[in-house]
Parts: sequence; structure tokens; C-alpha cells
Amino acid sequence: MKTEKKNLPAIFRLIAAACLLIVTGCAGSPSRVNPVPAELTSKVAIEGIPEARFWGDEWPRFSLQRFATFSDNDFKKFFSGIYKKPHNYLAISGGGANGAFGAGLLAGWTRAGTRPEFTMVTGVSTGALTAPFAFLGPAYDKLLKEVYTTTSTKDIMRERGFISAMFSDSMADTTPLKKLLEKYITADVVEKIAEEHRRGRRLFVGTVNLDAGRSVIWNIGAIANSSFPGKLELIHEILRASTAIPVAFPPVAITVINNGKKYEELHVDGGTGSQVFVYPAAADWKLITQQLKVKGTPNVYVIRNSFLEPDYMGVNRSLVPIASRSIDSLIRTQGIGDLYQIFALCQRDGNNFNLAYIPNTFTEEPKEGFDPVYMKDLYELGYKMAIQGYPWSKAPPDYHK
Repeated sequence: MKTEKKNLPAIFRLIAAACLLIVTGCAGSPSRVNPVPAELTSKVAIEGIPEARFWGDEWPRFSLQRFATFSDNDFKKFFSGIYKKPHNYLAISGGGANGAFGAGLLAGWTRAGTRPEFTMVTGVSTGALTAPFAFLGPAYDKLLKEVYTTTSTKDIMRERGFISAMFSDSMADTTPLKKLLEKYITADVVEKIAEEHRRGRRLFVGTVNLDAGRSVIWNIGAIANSSFPGKLELIHEILRASTAIPVAFPPVAITVINNGKKYEELHVDGGTGSQVFVYPAAADWKLITQQLKVKGTPNVYVIRNSFLEPDYMGVNRSLVPIASRSIDSLIRTQGIGDLYQIFALCQRDGNNFNLAYIPNTFTEEPKEGFDPVYMKDLYELGYKMAIQGYPWSKAPPDYHK
């Protein structure tokens, strides 16, 4: 019988330990710096970048207005790279170290010679770390392989001591991850993202606004293309926020502005809102494809960096195993629900649905949260499956007409 696949066992232990902090009522965590008042939640913005982000459950007004007023010449000018062309959208899910599967699949897809240029790429959590390289194309496969086959837990986080955590906002410190982002997401990478944004291609990353309790979709290309002096650091912080598992990792503070006054938002792992997304259900995607005169039927490719089938595991009757198993079950079922939502949108909007996920035949277990040996093997699995012609699923698990 298949054994349990543990994405981030160390993190689960941290979350379980955090439950003890809550029970004991410990206080003394870092104070907030001018949080956004409730009445300004939908009015604050990133200074100088009006299209930097939008709510994950709305069609943003700036996009709605554009598609209602642009002429064919406008679309040709501002969307030259995607106007009157086939569309291919890639959505990359969370999954921690299991992101190595998606990285390998992308590289194998390149080697197979069938990988398209993606019109739009979206990412959540570990998918947010993969998304910029997937967006920029095969030239970045080597970097992506390096990230997902040489990184270990110490490169992502430092566990705090129990006493230290009592007076903090998380059980671990992600300063190592910040340094990793600075190493790989350079000014040159950001400029290349900006170039592709000017062609009309889009790169989106999801976080959750902790105060508002809503998903936020960040337009990384618009930020990269802006004249905002702190855009490189902002992109680093957005990517770090997208991976910030609540309680385990610290929330990331993002500075916003309204009428010249600065406020602070707290953002956490986009996976707390959805494990994977393509575009808001509120968007009229048929109108968008009609206005852009898309050739053929758009393809939606979803890489779910996870196992989808349930597995059995006897659980000891104690706090840590119960917390770990409950979170594992929640993430799996939430992810399947997200796949069904994307599938429903594809059927509504006339897009082709394609799904890849880790097969149950992969039975290796990681020895730590980010185990390089485990990740190398998972990378190779994705790579080999793609070279052989990945058998994309045309519907979510157990779907029957």
C-alpha cells in the first residue's frame, strides 16, 4: 500500500508546535506598523503602479475598461506578442519541494520540442518561484533545475527556538529564502519580464491579504515594467509572501499608499486562498479572446505539484501527527477543488483543459522539508515523463460526464 507523501514535514511540526503557543496564550509578537483601515482596503495601492495587483475574485476595472474601449489598433500595439496568435496559459500550483516535479516537466517539455510560448503564466507558493523562469522560457530551464535540485531546507528557512517563537510571528525565519530570491531573481531577469510584458504577455503571482482575508493577484510584469525604484525588492517580497505558510513562516509586510499616506498590508501564502489559479471567474474570458482575435482554441495547462489520490496512514493519537495529517488532507482536497473550478471555467469559456500531477508510482520519501536527493529524483521523473510525451489529463480526478 502506498505510503504518505510528506511535502513539508518540518513545517507541519512547526505548525503543530504553534498550536501549543496559541493554547498557552503566549503574547509579545512583533507590532504592526500603521495597518490599512478597513474602509481603505480596496483603495490603497502600490505607489506609482496602478495595475500592480487586483483581487483574485474580481475582474479588475482597468482591464474591464481596456477591453471595453480599445480598438483593434490599440490591441495590436499593446498586445503585439499575443494578438491574432494561439494562446497557451500555464498555471503552476504550490507543493513545497514537490515543485521539483514541475521544474523537471518544463525542462523535459523543452527537450521534447513541443513546449509552446506561454501567453500567461500564474503561480502560487512554490509555483510562484517557478513561474518567472517558466514565463521567460527554455533559456531559463538550467537555472530552474539548479533551484530545484540543489536547494535544501537551510536555504529556505531557519527554525526558531521554542522560546524565540513565543515572541515572534512565526515558527521559522525565511531570511535564507530572501537571499535565494536575490540570487536568482536579478535586475536582468526583471528587465526581461518587463520586455515580455510590453509584448502583452502576462505573469501573475498569488498571495492572500491577511487583513482582508482575500486572494490577491500580482501583475509581476506591470511591476517590472514600472519606474518604481524599489520594484526589484517588491517582486522579491511578493514571491516570498506567496510562499509564507501562515504560522510556520512570517507574513510579509507590503507598503501601500492612499492620498499620500503610507500603510502596511500583511500577505501570506497564496495557497491559503487557492492552490492553483488561471484567472478570476468574474472575468469575461470569451470577450478577451474575441478582442485579441485569438487563433484556435486556447490551451490551459495546469501543473499540480502534488499527489492527487488519497492514501492511508495510521495516525498516532497525539497533537503533532493529528495536526500534520489534517493539514495534509486539507491541502489535497482544496487542490482538487481548485482543479474542478479551473475545469469549469475552461468549459464555460471554451478552453482546452490539460492537467499534470505527480503519479502515485513515485514512492520516495524526503528526509527533510527540502531534501535535495528527493527533489533531484522528482525532477528526473517529471523530465522523463515530458520527454516521452506527458499524458495530460483532460479532466480533474474522477470526473465523469
